[in-house]
Amino acid sequence: MLLVSILFAATAGPATAESLLPFTDPERVAAGEAVYRDYCAACHGAALEGEDDWRSPGPDGLMRAPPHDETGHTWHHADPLLIDIVTRGTEAVVGGDYRSNMMGFGDVLSEQEILDVLAYIKSTWPPRIIEIHEEVNRNAALYGN
Repeated sequence: MLLVSILFAATAGPATAESLLPFTDPERVAAGEAVYRDYCAACHGAALEGEDDWRSPGPDGLMRAPPHDETGHTWHHADPLLIDIVTRGTEAVVGGDYRSNMMGFGDVLSEQEILDVLAYIKSTWPPRIIEIHEEVNRNAALYGN
């Protein structure tokens, strides 16, 4: 399973600054952009802008889709957590009373498609945000988060 292999890869060796996401590979980023357009843009926006008032529940009581650009919080999370959220869905990962429309795509998308869509998202961030995200990845690898 993707989650098991990714979490093992993320914790099975010395911490590195390398991302699990192929965000510097133009072919993988282009593939990820197509996946994003087909599966994510309807909720998260064509320009990764998310829904209005994304920090508050919508009228249905479910959390709205956050932006995946630099104004959101995607880059605050290490790669293994992002992969887990896409694979299993936000409710499954967060647990408790958290409610969201974000389904898990583990039965819909391949492991490579999940990595590619996250690579596309990361490739759109400004260099400073990418630097911060790499630090998040290093810290997660060091501290097992």
